[in-house]
Amino acid sequence: MTRPYLTAALLFATGAAQAQTRAQDSTFVRQNYTKLDRQITMRDGVKLYTTIYVPKDASAATPYPFFMMRTPYSAGPYGEDKYPTRGPGPSRELSREKYIFVHQDVRGRYMSEGQFEEMTPSLPAGKATATAHDESTDTYDTIEWLLKNVPGNNGRVGMSGISYPGFYASAALPNAHPALKAVSPQAPVTDEFMGDDARHKGAFFLLDNFGFTNYFDVPRTGPVANYQSLFKFETKDAYKFFLDLGPIKNANKPQYFNNRARIWNEYLQHETYDAYWQQRNIRPALTGVKPAVLVVGGWYDAEDLYGALNTYKAIEKQNPGATNRLVMGPWTHGAWSRPDWSKFGPLNFGSNTAETFRQTLETPFFNFYLKDKGSFNPAEATVFNTGTNEWKTYAAWPPKEMDTRTIVIQENGHLAVVGPAVETKVSKALKESNNPHITRLPTVNKLIPPSQYLSDPANPVPYTDGVHGGRNNEYMTEDQRFAAKRPDVLSFRTETLANDLTVAGPINADLWVSTSGTDADFIVKVIDELPDGTQRLVRAEVMRGRFRNSFSKPEAFKPNQPAEVKYELPDVLHTFRKGHRLMVQVQSTWFPLVDRNPQTFVPIATADAKDFQKATIRLYHDAAHPSALRVPVLP
Repeated sequence: MTRPYLTAALLFATGAAQAQTRAQDSTFVRQNYTKLDRQITMRDGVKLYTTIYVPKDASAATPYPFFMMRTPYSAGPYGEDKYPTRGPGPSRELSREKYIFVHQDVRGRYMSEGQFEEMTPSLPAGKATATAHDESTDTYDTIEWLLKNVPGNNGRVGMSGISYPGFYASAALPNAHPALKAVSPQAPVTDEFMGDDARHKGAFFLLDNFGFTNYFDVPRTGPVANYQSLFKFETKDAYKFFLDLGPIKNANKPQYFNNRARIWNEYLQHETYDAYWQQRNIRPALTGVKPAVLVVGGWYDAEDLYGALNTYKAIEKQNPGATNRLVMGPWTHGAWSRPDWSKFGPLNFGSNTAETFRQTLETPFFNFYLKDKGSFNPAEATVFNTGTNEWKTYAAWPPKEMDTRTIVIQENGHLAVVGPAVETKVSKALKESNNPHITRLPTVNKLIPPSQYLSDPANPVPYTDGVHGGRNNEYMTEDQRFAAKRPDVLSFRTETLANDLTVAGPINADLWVSTSGTDADFIVKVIDELPDGTQRLVRAEVMRGRFRNSFSKPEAFKPNQPAEVKYELPDVLHTFRKGHRLMVQVQSTWFPLVDRNPQTFVPIATADAKDFQKATIRLYHDAAHPSALRVPVLP
């Protein structure tokens, strides 16, 4: 599920029971809320379309707080006689609690005026003026108008949003209006080059963004109630479609984007972590945070897992003493707002985790800070363990009591888990003069050849098993035996675990590799191998090798010369149970989730078919080049 379809997916369900529920919800909204449609003028004169749902019993005697959601995905339905089929809050629980709900089209989207900017850069501290604006000032101006013009309010405001609306919730935190008391960024887009929707460690997420920008990136000349896609796109086999498409520059052929999509072109033109991406990384702006914050994310969120974790960490690091809590559940993108989330693919969580979150965390959070209702004092981090199917609480995230274990990649497909006292510092191995790819350990007279595979851009490793027209959301928990069968995927495993091993926090990969080409991608997968042979994916991440030393200054590989590639995989909380094995896979393509690296050091956005070359990839695991993963574990 990509961003353009998130709102629809969350607001609409299928089946007779859901249809009856929608009818009941629509009646509830009409009976309990008065709808107002307003154009709110910002400090530079631009008007933002805003729909407001006021409880019919709101008055000076019964005042309600505001609950605001700012979105690029439509604040509709438009017109004061048009009511939504669900809502008006983000959940049934909050809708029935009653707030003055405010939905706003952000600048340049749908019925609002102005120019839209992808991930609007934040103004530098102290640079706000009478006309200079960003998403924080637009939020501030909106709150100021609401307090003065909507009677029956208690002078407090809360905000939330999922995905792109989650970014707008985060963006309200710097220089926040004093009335903004509680904010919940949920799966917030945070840093699109490093790990959110556009790129991961520089590698472009092709499958999602091709569909997203086709819908989202349609030019407009003024406010519109609806957008049409740039081109018709339907396929039953995404792998074949994108392979047949060829180099990514072909996406601008007349039958596709045809250079009409500004954001698509920006994504591709900015292939390094340059000023464009750095200005759109909101983390440095998250300082001076005054409202209470509840950051929410899902372990199986294919869009913004990075955003949730790193928004929380940025606020925590830059705002000592701030009220900042984290919730991470067994959810896909926005699944915590679904009526029921007790199962996902082959997984059964044993309870409705979405309902539990809404009833015990989300609703009490807003009620406490906006209505002085009840109490709210949960742990700093409420996190679901995906290996034991249970909620855990911690005083910090990652937990302070964790140790580090090194998972050493060894020859013949073996992994060894060693303790923190084991150092990997070794003297430089003697090189075999007649073979640069084999090194001799200085302590034993034994040759250890690297593991290797042939990476072919014309036959990339699929990210999922089977044939799928769109993204298979279950790929983040999928059985990886389909990949293990391929000759261009290396697999390593521990011996059967004698005790449980709980990994809690980010995983760091440290690979020594070489390529016969001049560039390569590296995908590391951490897998839980069950006793029945199932290889359940726990975490995976890609790194574009040209960025191994700097995301701003890419470097070519020297053919067949070992180089170190180090990067961080997103956090996990997962217990590898006694009797299981921990497994690691390494590969160089992950298609069409990620675009193909030509494996030659050329600008990928303008690469030709001839630039895509096969390459022999070697993974070293000797004393001079000790490839390993470093994982935080609970004692």
